[in-house]
Amino acid sequence: MDTFTYILVFSFIGSVVSLVGGVLLIAKEKIATNISHFLASFAAGTLLGTAFFDLMPEAFEAEKEVNIFFWVLFGILTFFILEHFISWFHHHHEHSPKEKPSTVPLIIFGDSIHNFIDGVVIAATFLVNIPLGVITSLAVAAHEIPQEIGDFGVMLHRGIKPKKVLFWNFFSALTAMVGAVLTFFIKDSIEGLLPIVLAISAGFFIYIAASDLIPEIHSQDKRSVSFIQVCLLILGVLVVYFAVSLLEGSN
Repeated sequence: MDTFTYILVFSFIGSVVSLVGGVLLIAKEKIATNISHFLASFAAGTLLGTAFFDLMPEAFEAEKEVNIFFWVLFGILTFFILEHFISWFHHHHEHSPKEKPSTVPLIIFGDSIHNFIDGVVIAATFLVNIPLGVITSLAVAAHEIPQEIGDFGVMLHRGIKPKKVLFWNFFSALTAMVGAVLTFFIKDSIEGLLPIVLAISAGFFIYIAASDLIPEIHSQDKRSVSFIQVCLLILGVLVVYFAVSLLEGSN
C-alpha cells in the first residue's frame, strides 16, 4: 500500500472502528461500562508509551535544532486551555439530572474537533514513516473506545434514541478522516513542521492520559479493580515499547 492508502485505512480504524464501544453500550450497557474502566487504563498506557517511546524520539531524530520539550509542553497547555474553555473532552460524565440541554451538541462538537485532530496526528505520523503511523493509530483507537462509551452513555441519558446517537457519533468520527486527508494533501507545506507536529501530538497524548484516563484509576474504591487497572496501564506502556523495538529492529 502507498502512504495515502495507509492513512485512509488507519484513520478509519482509529475513529470509526472505535464506535464498537458505543454499540456495545447500546446492546449490553453493564458489560460496556465495566469494560470501559479497564480499556481506559490500557489506553492511558498506550498513549504514554506512544508519546515517550515513539513520537518524541522521532521528533528529536527529525530535527535536533528544535526545542522538542517546549513543543510537548505547548501541546499539553494548549489542550488544557481547549478543555477548560469549551469542555472538549467528555470521558466519564456524571449522569446528573441537572445536565444542561446543551450537553449533547457540545459533545458532538467537541468530539468532532477531537477526532479531526486525531486524524491530523495519524496522517502526520504516517508522513514520517509507516511503523510510527501504525502504532499511533492503534493508540488513538485504544483511547477512543472508552471515550465513545462515555459519550454514548451521556447522549442516551439525555433521551436521544440509539439510532440517532449512533448516527451523530459516526458523523463525528468521520472528521478524523477529513483531518487525515487534509494533512496529506498539504504535506508539502508542513513537511518542515513535522517534528513540531509530532512533539505537539506527544503533548496531546500525555494530556489525555494524565487528565482524563489516569484519574479513572484513582476513582476506584475497590483495591482489586484498581490493581488490575494499574497492571493494564503498565501493560499498555510495555506493549508500545516492545512494538516499537520490534519495528525498529525489522528496519
